Amino acid sequence: MVNVEELGWDVRTVGELDHMILKAPHVKLRSAMEGRNGDVVYSIDLRLTLPNREYLPITLLHSFEHFLLAGFRKYMPENFVCVAPMGCQTGLYLVLLNEGSADAICGVYENILNDILSATEVPYTHASECGHFENHSLDQAKDLARRLLDSKSVWQQVV
Repeated sequence: MVNVEELGWDVRTVGELDHMILKAPHVKLRSAMEGRNGDVVYSIDLRLTLPNREYLPITLLHSFEHFLLAGFRKYMPENFVCVAPMGCQTGLYLVLLNEGSADAICGVYENILNDILSATEVPYTHASECGHFENHSLDQAKDLARRLLDSKSVWQQVV
């Protein structure tokens, strides 16, 4: 069994929580599922805005997804499985294999946000790489990255 506390997560916030009490932005372990051969799949919420109060424009969410995809592929190539936007437009789901350390994940997330600030274009925005390649905003992604970095001290304060 995975000891999420040893990985740096608050056990009281693992799993599904009442969305009316969530704080944002936050980085939260949603689940840790151990396979029969010992591999562990970690699902992490990267909540960017307050549920039921603030919603990310689709263009911003789309661009941010591309940056996270490129960043987690770069910094965690052996662990990264996928990143996907939350349908409620308040954040993204991150799925990792065999890496569940809160410090490691938050450290990579911080690196990616800093990379966004120095980026000159949104990654994977050519028609051959993206199904809606014209729907991106580098400026919006940079603004969000700045806000998230400014609130780094509270990323693990979920409720």
